Amino acid sequence: MELPPNPPIFPPSIFLSFAGSAGHRAEILSATSCRAAPKLPGVSTPEVLQVSCVQHHWTRPLEFNLDRTLHFIGRAAADGSRVVLFPEAGLTSYHFPYVLKLKAAELRHALAETCRAARDAGIWAIVGTLRKTPNRYLNLAHVIAPSGKIVYEYAKVQMAGRDEKRYCRGGDKLALFEIDGIPCTLVICRDGRHPELYRLPAMAGARILFHPSCSSDEVEAVWWKRVSGRAQQPVGPNSRIFHCVANTIGTSPDGKQSTSGQSFIRDPNGLPLAEAGPYQEEMITATLDLAQADRSYVLDSLKSPPFLARHWRAMLRDVKARAQREPR
Repeated sequence: MELPPNPPIFPPSIFLSFAGSAGHRAEILSATSCRAAPKLPGVSTPEVLQVSCVQHHWTRPLEFNLDRTLHFIGRAAADGSRVVLFPEAGLTSYHFPYVLKLKAAELRHALAETCRAARDAGIWAIVGTLRKTPNRYLNLAHVIAPSGKIVYEYAKVQMAGRDEKRYCRGGDKLALFEIDGIPCTLVICRDGRHPELYRLPAMAGARILFHPSCSSDEVEAVWWKRVSGRAQQPVGPNSRIFHCVANTIGTSPDGKQSTSGQSFIRDPNGLPLAEAGPYQEEMITATLDLAQADRSYVLDSLKSPPFLARHWRAMLRDVKARAQREPR
């Protein structure tokens, strides 16, 4: 099904990336009409951006997750948000015994429905899936524009947990894309413990970090994560960018694992603008004053100590060169 032409606000340097076989890619492209588009003339970068982050259960089936995704896309739009972020693997679930049985056609349908909902609501949506490739699974975040087109994808780099390490492999790029002309970046869950994965994109211009997560672990480990300062450490104090986290809630079917919830939106100082509880499904929302994201800490790192400057510049060239590659 073709969606009406309505290109997203996006610079020519941003290219669509979508993994999978040629047949798989053709079906997705047909379902979502994904393509890159030039930035529209006369459209300026906004000074503020309202963002919502959703947290929901991590082991529910695809049908349940799709229902909640469509619900919260509509709710975020009704509340005036421009972007809504969902948890890691929020569409497929992060429960591998279920995901391993999931059919590719079911996932393609769910993604197409999500794209359609984002188009109808007129907002950006960032959703997560676990998708099978010829070489294991990729843990993906899909950036869907208000046109209903998937305009960017990022594959999680740092694997976490026994099942993920067994069934998945890491991506080989850092995320750098734009939302309404605002440079942004992405990490997924464990990636956030590796500052280079978001500080390098911040050096390249990113002002917002979107951080979908599923901090599932044994119950005792989840409690220790909360006591020690949450599963996701705020990034503002070492970067001076905004940090938006969508985490999961609930226990596994066997009752052996839980997850920490506590999604948040934090300003470039690391101070909370909105926070969720540890146990319930909910959506949090905040308005970001983009002038605050001055990236001063990462810009200072680019200059001092001087002997590292050329190495930073070389890495940034590589980051920018790889940023638009398809996760394969």
